[in-house]
Amino acid sequence: MTDKADDIAALLAPTVSSMGLELLGIEYLPAAGGATLRLYIDVPQAESEVRAVGIEDCEAVSREVSAQLDVEDPVAGNYTLEVSSPGLDRPLFGAAQFARFVGETAKVALKLPQDGRRRLQGRILRVEGTHIAFEVDGAEFGVDAANVDKARLVPDWVALGLAPAQDKSGRDARPGKQKSNRKADAAGKPGAVERHSTNKAAGKPSDAE
Repeated sequence: MTDKADDIAALLAPTVSSMGLELLGIEYLPAAGGATLRLYIDVPQAESEVRAVGIEDCEAVSREVSAQLDVEDPVAGNYTLEVSSPGLDRPLFGAAQFARFVGETAKVALKLPQDGRRRLQGRILRVEGTHIAFEVDGAEFGVDAANVDKARLVPDWVALGLAPAQDKSGRDARPGKQKSNRKADAAGKPGAVERHSTNKAAGKPSDAE
């Protein structure tokens, strides 16, 4: 997260927590026509096996957070507020979230290049303090959490049953499917995540005024 996103996350996290949810992190994307403020929320880890974030949660958080932002006014000018569940390719914010998914694969963009890399994709090996160790191309590659600009998990679509296993020739390896290489249905992949957006114009007077 950027410093601006960190500040806004610290402001809004208690509000989201009071609703029985967790604020995973925030993306703040400034643009000439108006910024985008994107919140990722989830159920607490202890409850993840029994329930998941739904559109009703996103809408409820959007209402509460929108009211708080109107009062606190941390974003100057026009902006769009989005509240989203993390999805299968969930974003990762901070070392603690990487530690939760040790053994899984992540795609990472770095703020500053390391060993000539600005991007990497590898399996999360371990997390020690703020140090995150990945396996990249068969070798260990260490990154400090402070140097992570953006990160997302890379789902194993085959293991999830959302993509066909393939043989060496690229054909569907499932029995009886060798002559067919249809793509898996995209339902449940990124883009099918529940999302609720609200346009805000921070500081803009209403018509009644």
